[in-house]
Amino acid sequence: MVGLKPSEVPPTLMVKFVGAGTAGCIADLVTFPLDTAKVRLQIQGEALAEPSIRIVQYKGVMGTISTMVKMEGAASLYNGLVAGLQRQMTFASIRIGMYDSVKQFYCRQSENSGVVCRLLAGCTTGAMAVTCAQPTDVVKVRFQADVRVIEGNRRYNGTMDAYRTIAKEEGVRGLWKGTVPNITRNAIVNCAELVTYDLIKEAILTRQLMTDNLPCHFVAAFGAGFCTTIVASPVDVVKTRYMNSTAGQYKNAINCAFTMLVNEGSLAFYKGFVPAFLRLGSWNIVMFVSYEQLKRALMMVHGTWEDPH
Repeated sequence: MVGLKPSEVPPTLMVKFVGAGTAGCIADLVTFPLDTAKVRLQIQGEALAEPSIRIVQYKGVMGTISTMVKMEGAASLYNGLVAGLQRQMTFASIRIGMYDSVKQFYCRQSENSGVVCRLLAGCTTGAMAVTCAQPTDVVKVRFQADVRVIEGNRRYNGTMDAYRTIAKEEGVRGLWKGTVPNITRNAIVNCAELVTYDLIKEAILTRQLMTDNLPCHFVAAFGAGFCTTIVASPVDVVKTRYMNSTAGQYKNAINCAFTMLVNEGSLAFYKGFVPAFLRLGSWNIVMFVSYEQLKRALMMVHGTWEDPH
């Protein structure tokens, strides 16, 4: 058996909530450079609001990472990490930690207890998570997209300054910029990610191909990451462009998408696809494997507290 033994008692909502947030943070720490590379590739070709800034051309995942390290220093790969971790403690906790509970709610309320209620649960927790965590996502993307040479001035002087500056210059609504495309994206991501993981894991266990441990979690997570990248990339690119845009650059998310299509063609919607897949695939593997183990570890601790003898 690989990993901790499954708990005989189902994990509580609090265990899943804390476990999901922590697992999301662990996954972000491991994959953040890939996410930053993805953002840089996604915004490439976008008209710059500040003409004084030199345009940097990125080529591929490793090329983007090496260019960033050369021009901005290795720390640039982790621009926005603080906001990213803040985001995961809210975002992952809600969309992943509450998924099982919401799924059970829908299954009890509906005759269809299969894929439909899982899709409904994924859409629901995804929308709830975006609504709560959107400001952290906006700040994270702004930091990741901020191109400056090592000695140059930065767009913001820290995470809290970014929240204050955005609220001051763009209004409080600026912190929720791109909420609609982000809800759309995360409805897709949640359904593709959580439902696919759920179904693959269930199929593996039902057919007794593997036991409920690390190899099973690894395979299910990899499959979920691949499916998610395929369906979510176009919305993800629009979300990134729109959230990083200056005031008045785009009328709305639809205008952003139309502008991309006209100026750059349909392939622009899959810019950064390789780092997106590398990031989502690796993020899913780290997150789901960590999440499954954290749930079991937390339940062991929970059981020790309830039965100290």
